Amino acid sequence: MSAYKLVIFDWDGTLMDSVAHIVECLQQAAMTLEQPVPSIEAARNIIGLGLPEAIAILFPHASPAARESIRQQYAHHFILGAPDKIQLFDGVMPLLTQLSEQGALLAVATGKSRLGLNRVLAQTGLGDYFVATRCADETASKPHPLMLHEILAHTGIALDDAVMIGDTSYDMEMAQQIAMPRIGVSYGVHSVDVLQSYQPLAIVDSIYQLQEFLC
Repeated sequence: MSAYKLVIFDWDGTLMDSVAHIVECLQQAAMTLEQPVPSIEAARNIIGLGLPEAIAILFPHASPAARESIRQQYAHHFILGAPDKIQLFDGVMPLLTQLSEQGALLAVATGKSRLGLNRVLAQTGLGDYFVATRCADETASKPHPLMLHEILAHTGIALDDAVMIGDTSYDMEMAQQIAMPRIGVSYGVHSVDVLQSYQPLAIVDSIYQLQEFLC
């Protein structure tokens, strides 16, 4: 049996190696629209937030119309390059398979849009693994814990029987706000020091280490 009845994953930077592509697409969108181009560090730092919230941070002086144009350009570039530039981290499929076989329910809590998550679930064939998914455009963006509350309500699993896994402070803070157990992964966006400040159960360096911890 799995140590947890419900395992909730972040997507980008946790299950999918997409951080570099997200940064590139944000920069391309800015260049296309002649907006100030965010640095790699600044673009990386907002990964995990909902896209409107991320764009508001990166382009604080842009008008609402300009921010919507940036969002559309980002989506265009992301979809165009995604098949060649993003992939699951090594070990994801065995991890999800083993957790499912051990009886754990699996879920996703992501800053992606519903359209974007549905697209990558179809492309990867992972959709059937997850009993619940929540996206930033259909609930409150991280670090607000609403999406975790909604996943718990949908599954009927108690808080203490669930765990949140993610690579950013937004994931860790979201879980910490409701005292949900949490695990950080060091191979995504935010540093070990940042993740550690949210008192996770552990910080792992690979999917394989995560599998050892959970299974």
